[in-house]
Amino acid sequence: MKMDNIQILGFKGMVDSVGDTLDRINSIKKDGEIIQLLNADSVASTNHIIHGVNQAFLAFERGENLAKDISVEIVLRCSAQRQISKAFAMLGLKDGQMNLCAVMINCDDYSSELGEMFERDDGVLRGDDLKLMDLYKISESETDNMSIEKVIIDRITKLAVDY
Repeated sequence: MKMDNIQILGFKGMVDSVGDTLDRINSIKKDGEIIQLLNADSVASTNHIIHGVNQAFLAFERGENLAKDISVEIVLRCSAQRQISKAFAMLGLKDGQMNLCAVMINCDDYSSELGEMFERDDGVLRGDDLKLMDLYKISESETDNMSIEKVIIDRITKLAVDY
């Protein structure tokens, strides 16, 4: 399994039903393509997501994956969590109005298809520091030396080290 290309796009929109939304996403993509929708309110930056995706693919290469499915592994790594339920509570879809981070890996360009479902807004990919500190339980002393983005990236990396 290898990652040839990655696109990260921001959207705002209504998720009427998580199941229906996921079915629609699955009907768009072809075999071997990955489209993962994440709660953008839990995203610090595109670098945060790129690092999490890279770590997920590396975990599969090394046989150190925590999940059987690469999409679930991406959610685990991007959330810096080991428990699937915690990872999806942080980064998973919920019914209602949402800010969304669309991660497309080894895909054709589906921005127009996603644009039919949601309103494109890459501004949602810039995290709210106070929300992120609360969500990821980041202390002020941690941010004395590193940005919140770097603290989260560091925690993602530590998942591999603590394996």
